[in-house]
Amino acid sequence: MTQLRHLAALLLLCLAQAAWAQGFVPVPALTAHVTDSAGMLTPAQRQSLESVLQEYETRTGSQIAIVLVSKTEPEAIEQYGIRVADAWKIGRKGVDDGVILLVAKDNPSSLRRLRIEAGRGVQGVLTDAQSKRILQDVIAPHFRQNDFYGGLAAGVSAITSLLAQEKFPAPQARPGESATAGDDGIGWMPLLFFAFMVFVMMSRARSARRRFSRNGWGEAAGVILGSHIGRGGFGGGLGGGGGGFGGGDGFSGGGGGFDGGGASGDW
Repeated sequence: MTQLRHLAALLLLCLAQAAWAQGFVPVPALTAHVTDSAGMLTPAQRQSLESVLQEYETRTGSQIAIVLVSKTEPEAIEQYGIRVADAWKIGRKGVDDGVILLVAKDNPSSLRRLRIEAGRGVQGVLTDAQSKRILQDVIAPHFRQNDFYGGLAAGVSAITSLLAQEKFPAPQARPGESATAGDDGIGWMPLLFFAFMVFVMMSRARSARRRFSRNGWGEAAGVILGSHIGRGGFGGGLGGGGGGFGGGDGFSGGGGGFDGGGASGDW
């Protein structure tokens, strides 16, 4: 069954590449979790869904993307969907925990207008049957009332509920988050100073130049602090290093793989 699915996905991809060469509907550029080329959402609605999906990715590591287009005609939505999946690569590489929710608002019903593309790694819980049920029983009723936002929000909720049943690898810590751990290193500095001070005072206790030794301690402490600060050590250095992470607000896929799993529907 898996081999047949892989062959079917390969066939769809070949057809998709031929379709692109013939001037069919292009795949939008991936810049956010929600791509609304069809104008189905208000800016506030789009941002609301974007925030939900961003938070979900941050918390779990898995990626869900929504793409809304006017039509895929003359391609069937399945053919267009595999082109989107191949171009965007939603989900983590090797984990393949990506999901794409595709809507073609003005497609004729014969080409289908709803599609869930399920990454290879999520198909144990987001089965073809479950995907079909989400499209028909969760999303479509809202869409029939022109409640596109409500349908998408309900669909995302149903998808994430199913994915929660699968144990995926934890998300990798962002580089900036290591700065907090680095700051904790400052906590042992007073102990170092205290130990050094005790050592100096004990070694100089019987010296007639005790006052000088105290000045020497101040100079030594300055050297220690200066050397660490100069190297950007501890919290300062780590924090500075993390500043370059996530400098832009763009969104990109993580290299996830798809093989045609999912389902299509209408409303």
